[in-house]
Amino acid sequence: MEQPTPEARGRRAGQPGRTSAAAPTGPRKFTSKGLATRSRIIAAAAELVSARGVARTGLEDVQRRAGVSVSQIYHYFTDKDDLIRAVIAHQADSILAAQRPVLDELDSFDALDRWHDLIIDLQEQRDCIGGCPIGSIAAELADNDPCARQDLVDSFERWEAPIRAGLARMRSRGDLRTDTDTDALALALLTALQGGLLLTQTRRNTTPLRAGIGAVLAHIRTYATEQTQRRDRQMQ
Repeated sequence: MEQPTPEARGRRAGQPGRTSAAAPTGPRKFTSKGLATRSRIIAAAAELVSARGVARTGLEDVQRRAGVSVSQIYHYFTDKDDLIRAVIAHQADSILAAQRPVLDELDSFDALDRWHDLIIDLQEQRDCIGGCPIGSIAAELADNDPCARQDLVDSFERWEAPIRAGLARMRSRGDLRTDTDTDALALALLTALQGGLLLTQTRRNTTPLRAGIGAVLAHIRTYATEQTQRRDRQMQ
Protein backbone atom coordinates (compact mmCIF):
# COMPACT_ATOMS: atom_id res chain seq x y z
CA MET A 1 0.00 0.00 0.00
CA GLU A 2 1.40 3.42 -0.97
CA GLN A 3 2.37 5.51 2.07
CA PRO A 4 1.16 9.13 2.34
CA THR A 5 3.76 11.85 2.01
CA PRO A 6 4.86 13.80 5.12
CA GLU A 7 2.92 16.80 3.84
CA ALA A 8 -0.24 14.75 3.39
CA ARG A 9 0.09 13.24 6.86
CA GLY A 10 0.63 16.71 8.28
CA ARG A 11 -2.49 18.03 6.61
CA ARG A 12 -4.61 15.19 7.93
CA ALA A 13 -3.41 15.89 11.46
CA GLY A 14 -3.69 19.63 11.11
CA GLN A 15 0.10 19.88 11.39
CA PRO A 16 2.60 21.63 9.09
CA GLY A 17 3.92 19.85 6.03
CA ARG A 18 7.70 20.20 5.88
CA THR A 19 8.14 19.91 2.13
CA SER A 20 6.54 23.22 1.16
CA ALA A 21 9.08 25.54 2.78
CA ALA A 22 11.70 24.67 0.15
CA ALA A 23 9.53 25.96 -2.69
CA PRO A 24 8.39 29.51 -1.94
CA THR A 25 5.89 31.06 -4.29
CA GLY A 26 5.43 34.65 -5.37
CA PRO A 27 2.79 36.99 -3.93
CA ARG A 28 -0.78 36.02 -4.78
CA LYS A 29 -3.59 38.40 -5.62
CA PHE A 30 -7.03 38.16 -4.04
CA THR A 31 -10.26 40.09 -4.36
CA SER A 32 -11.31 42.39 -1.52
CA LYS A 33 -13.73 39.69 -0.36
CA GLY A 34 -10.94 37.15 -0.55
CA LEU A 35 -8.63 39.37 1.48
CA ALA A 36 -11.34 39.75 4.13
CA THR A 37 -11.74 35.96 4.33
CA ARG A 38 -7.98 35.48 4.52
CA SER A 39 -7.73 38.07 7.31
CA ARG A 40 -10.54 36.31 9.20
CA ILE A 41 -8.66 33.02 8.99
CA ILE A 42 -5.44 34.62 10.22
CA ALA A 43 -7.21 36.35 13.10
CA ALA A 44 -8.88 33.09 14.14
CA ALA A 45 -5.56 31.24 13.99
CA ALA A 46 -3.86 34.00 16.00
CA GLU A 47 -6.48 33.72 18.76
CA LEU A 48 -6.05 29.96 18.94
CA VAL A 49 -2.26 30.10 18.88
CA SER A 50 -2.27 32.69 21.67
CA ALA A 51 -4.54 30.49 23.79
CA ARG A 52 -3.14 27.03 22.96
CA GLY A 53 0.21 27.42 21.26
CA VAL A 54 1.21 26.43 17.74
CA ALA A 55 1.46 22.67 18.28
CA ARG A 56 -2.03 22.37 19.78
CA THR A 57 -3.69 24.45 17.07
CA GLY A 58 -4.87 22.35 14.13
CA LEU A 59 -6.27 23.52 10.82
CA GLU A 60 -9.65 22.01 11.70
CA ASP A 61 -9.71 24.20 14.82
CA VAL A 62 -8.98 27.26 12.70
CA GLN A 63 -11.65 26.23 10.21
CA ARG A 64 -14.30 26.07 12.92
CA ARG A 65 -13.23 29.30 14.60
CA ALA A 66 -13.15 31.25 11.32
CA GLY A 67 -16.32 29.67 9.94
CA VAL A 68 -14.71 28.59 6.66
CA SER A 69 -14.27 25.35 4.77
CA VAL A 70 -11.08 23.30 4.52
CA SER A 71 -10.86 24.15 0.85
CA GLN A 72 -10.93 27.86 1.67
CA ILE A 73 -8.01 27.47 4.07
CA TYR A 74 -5.98 25.69 1.39
CA HIS A 75 -7.00 28.33 -1.14
CA TYR A 76 -5.30 31.04 0.91
CA PHE A 77 -2.52 29.03 2.58
CA THR A 78 -0.44 26.14 1.26
CA ASP A 79 -0.30 24.42 4.67
CA LYS A 80 -0.17 25.10 8.39
CA ASP A 81 3.37 26.44 8.15
CA ASP A 82 2.21 29.08 5.68
CA LEU A 83 -0.67 30.07 7.96
CA ILE A 84 1.56 30.33 11.04
CA ARG A 85 3.94 32.63 9.18
CA ALA A 86 0.95 34.85 8.42
CA VAL A 87 0.02 34.72 12.10
CA ILE A 88 3.51 35.91 13.06
CA ALA A 89 3.14 38.94 10.77
CA HIS A 90 -0.37 39.59 12.12
CA GLN A 91 0.84 39.49 15.74
CA ALA A 92 3.73 41.83 14.96
CA ASP A 93 1.32 44.27 13.29
CA SER A 94 -0.96 44.16 16.32
CA ILE A 95 1.86 44.74 18.81
CA LEU A 96 3.23 47.73 16.92
CA ALA A 97 -0.23 49.23 16.35
CA ALA A 98 -0.99 49.06 20.09
CA GLN A 99 2.16 51.04 20.89
CA ARG A 100 1.82 53.73 18.22
CA PRO A 101 2.26 56.65 17.98
CA VAL A 102 4.31 56.55 21.20
CA LEU A 103 6.68 53.94 19.77
CA ASP A 104 7.55 56.16 16.81
CA GLU A 105 8.35 59.17 19.00
CA LEU A 106 11.00 57.77 21.35
CA ASP A 107 13.38 60.70 20.91
CA SER A 108 13.40 62.12 24.45
CA PHE A 109 13.62 60.82 28.00
CA ASP A 110 10.02 61.88 28.57
CA ALA A 111 8.94 59.88 25.52
CA LEU A 112 10.82 56.82 26.76
CA ASP A 113 9.04 57.15 30.10
CA ARG A 114 5.67 57.39 28.32
CA TRP A 115 6.47 54.24 26.34
CA HIS A 116 7.42 52.45 29.55
CA ASP A 117 4.10 53.47 31.13
CA LEU A 118 2.19 52.37 28.03
CA ILE A 119 3.80 48.91 28.08
CA ILE A 120 2.91 48.50 31.74
CA ASP A 121 -0.64 49.69 31.15
CA LEU A 122 -1.17 47.28 28.26
CA GLN A 123 -0.13 44.34 30.43
CA GLU A 124 -2.31 45.45 33.33
CA GLN A 125 -5.29 45.70 30.97
CA ARG A 126 -4.68 42.04 30.11
CA ASP A 127 -4.28 41.06 33.78
CA CYS A 128 -0.72 40.05 32.86
CA ILE A 129 -2.03 37.08 30.86
CA GLY A 130 -0.49 36.00 27.57
CA GLY A 131 3.01 37.44 27.60
CA CYS A 132 4.40 38.50 24.23
CA PRO A 133 2.46 37.02 21.27
CA ILE A 134 5.52 36.69 19.05
CA GLY A 135 7.80 35.76 21.94
CA SER A 136 5.53 32.81 22.75
CA ILE A 137 5.67 31.61 19.14
CA ALA A 138 9.46 32.03 19.13
CA ALA A 139 9.73 29.76 22.17
CA GLU A 140 7.96 27.02 20.21
CA LEU A 141 9.42 27.38 16.72
CA ALA A 142 12.82 29.10 16.84
CA ASP A 143 14.77 25.86 17.25
CA ASN A 144 13.03 23.71 14.65
CA ASP A 145 11.45 25.91 11.97
CA PRO A 146 14.04 28.03 10.09
CA CYS A 147 11.47 29.88 7.99
CA ALA A 148 9.35 30.83 10.98
CA ARG A 149 12.49 31.76 12.93
CA GLN A 150 13.48 34.25 10.23
CA ASP A 151 9.99 35.74 10.27
CA LEU A 152 10.30 36.12 14.04
CA VAL A 153 13.70 37.78 13.65
CA ASP A 154 12.14 40.21 11.19
CA SER A 155 9.23 40.90 13.56
CA PHE A 156 11.53 41.69 16.47
CA GLU A 157 13.57 43.92 14.16
CA ARG A 158 10.42 45.87 13.28
CA TRP A 159 9.92 46.40 17.02
CA GLU A 160 13.52 47.34 17.72
CA ALA A 161 13.93 49.70 14.74
CA PRO A 162 11.84 52.64 16.09
CA ILE A 163 13.55 52.33 19.49
CA ARG A 164 16.94 52.45 17.80
CA ALA A 165 15.89 55.38 15.60
CA GLY A 166 14.58 57.38 18.56
CA LEU A 167 17.78 56.93 20.54
CA ALA A 168 19.83 57.85 17.49
CA ARG A 169 17.85 61.10 17.18
CA MET A 170 18.57 61.87 20.82
CA ARG A 171 22.28 61.41 20.19
CA SER A 172 22.20 63.55 17.03
CA ARG A 173 20.36 66.31 18.88
CA GLY A 174 22.87 66.31 21.73
CA ASP A 175 20.69 64.73 24.40
CA LEU A 176 23.02 61.71 24.53
CA ARG A 177 26.81 61.71 24.36
CA THR A 178 28.40 61.17 20.96
CA ASP A 179 29.99 57.90 22.14
CA THR A 180 26.58 56.39 23.00
CA ASP A 181 26.01 53.02 21.31
CA THR A 182 22.33 53.53 20.56
CA ASP A 183 22.06 50.19 18.74
CA ALA A 184 23.21 48.29 21.83
CA LEU A 185 20.88 50.29 24.10
CA ALA A 186 17.89 49.65 21.83
CA LEU A 187 18.63 45.93 21.88
CA ALA A 188 18.99 46.02 25.66
CA LEU A 189 15.59 47.70 25.97
CA LEU A 190 13.89 45.09 23.81
CA THR A 191 15.67 42.30 25.69
CA ALA A 192 14.53 43.71 29.05
CA LEU A 193 11.01 44.02 27.64
CA GLN A 194 10.90 40.39 26.51
CA GLY A 195 12.27 39.03 29.77
CA GLY A 196 9.97 41.29 31.73
CA LEU A 197 6.94 40.13 29.76
CA LEU A 198 7.77 36.47 30.43
CA LEU A 199 8.19 36.97 34.18
CA THR A 200 5.13 39.24 34.31
CA GLN A 201 3.09 36.52 32.61
CA THR A 202 4.41 33.92 35.07
CA ARG A 203 4.03 35.98 38.24
CA ARG A 204 0.83 37.72 37.15
CA ASN A 205 2.11 41.16 38.13
CA THR A 206 4.07 43.86 36.34
CA THR A 207 6.88 44.17 38.89
CA PRO A 208 9.43 42.31 36.70
CA LEU A 209 8.50 44.38 33.65
CA ARG A 210 8.85 47.63 35.59
CA ALA A 211 12.21 46.52 36.99
CA GLY A 212 13.63 45.35 33.66
CA ILE A 213 12.67 48.32 31.50
CA GLY A 214 13.29 50.77 34.34
CA ALA A 215 16.86 49.51 34.84
CA VAL A 216 17.72 49.95 31.17
CA LEU A 217 16.14 53.41 31.04
CA ALA A 218 18.18 54.40 34.09
CA HIS A 219 21.30 53.14 32.33
CA ILE A 220 20.44 55.16 29.22
CA ARG A 221 20.22 58.30 31.39
CA THR A 222 23.87 57.83 32.36
CA TYR A 223 24.71 58.76 28.76
CA ALA A 224 22.90 62.10 28.99
CA THR A 225 25.06 65.09 28.13
CA GLU A 226 25.77 67.79 30.71
CA GLN A 227 23.45 70.08 28.78
CA THR A 228 20.61 67.56 29.07
CA GLN A 229 21.27 66.97 32.77
CA ARG A 230 21.30 70.72 33.46
CA ARG A 231 18.02 71.20 31.57
CA ASP A 232 16.39 68.34 33.46
CA ARG A 233 17.45 69.82 36.81
CA GLN A 234 15.98 73.17 35.85
CA MET A 235 12.65 71.53 34.96
CA GLN A 236 12.37 69.67 38.26
